[in-house]
Amino acid sequence: MRMLSVSETDLQTAASALVAGKLVALPTETVYGLGANAYDPVALARVFEAKCRPTFDPLIVHIADLATLDKIADFSLLASAAASFAHALAARLWPGPLTLILPKKAIIPDLATSGLPTVAVRFPAHPVALWLIALSTGAVAAPSANPFGYISPTDAQHVADTLGDRIDFIVDGGPCEVGVESTVLDLTSPVPTILRPGGMPRECIEAVIGPVSVLTSKPDSESGPVSAAAVSPGLLTSHYAPRAPLELFPYGSLPRERVAEPGIALLFFDGQSRDRFFRGFEGPPESLVSAGRQLEQPISKVLSEEGNPVEAAARLFKILHELDGLKVTGILAERVPAGGLGDAINDRLFKARSAAR
Repeated sequence: MRMLSVSETDLQTAASALVAGKLVALPTETVYGLGANAYDPVALARVFEAKCRPTFDPLIVHIADLATLDKIADFSLLASAAASFAHALAARLWPGPLTLILPKKAIIPDLATSGLPTVAVRFPAHPVALWLIALSTGAVAAPSANPFGYISPTDAQHVADTLGDRIDFIVDGGPCEVGVESTVLDLTSPVPTILRPGGMPRECIEAVIGPVSVLTSKPDSESGPVSAAAVSPGLLTSHYAPRAPLELFPYGSLPRERVAEPGIALLFFDGQSRDRFFRGFEGPPESLVSAGRQLEQPISKVLSEEGNPVEAAARLFKILHELDGLKVTGILAERVPAGGLGDAINDRLFKARSAAR
């Protein structure tokens, strides 16, 4: 594996590697993606091998030009209203963290779509990603650049730490701005349906095309939408998981009695919730007193001191990586307020909880 900069020379090297069927991790506004030529079945197979990813989990094809959409998506198989929705969303919300499920053309290998007649497409809002896609093949399949089921990477070092020599190049474009994956919208269903909440809030989509449906599985349910041929990536119940077991609780309800457990870590949405939690104890900052016992201060992290969901989304995976580095034995996390990016954050926390290691 070789780390590359965003210099013109290095980007030319990365683009040539993609054309040649090599694997290149690249930054996007959501998370780092593991890029491969979307038209090359051998390169796509290498993605599944490097990530240890099940072949029934389809990949998202990233484009850098709207003209490519007509090359890979078959609008003749789409209802006229859905086709109008697709073009309106592309005009208003692309580039951005929105993936559209559309009927595919034969030019996209079945391996990219898990044999399904649909393809997941998005137009990322990151200059480095767009440059690499345009310089290479015009269509790059790029699932998150991490082992399957593990925490998504939001900087180049996360990729190096988890994939290392399984891939050829990493383009270091700095930290990702959004920090959670794209929202996935299925336009092939009778009603436009959000299959995975993500970086594009539902409210923004509905402002363009009107009401949409949402896949019924919720972050507080005990089961998720798992199938042998999921139409969208990110639908498996067990996903985005740190090495330590993560338990999820309602906002403001982390159990105080658990702080006595060795190696436990606490994950709060905002500083207000953290402060309320620690107000229940007495003692100096380095210790806690509970039921007459002096306890070590537990590790605690906050997604956003001010309760800003944009900041919380951008920091979520970074903090989970940090907790992995600290080798904690368990993580007690609280849900964030629902709505907007809160739905995406809760979805990722739920799936991390479901994937106890």
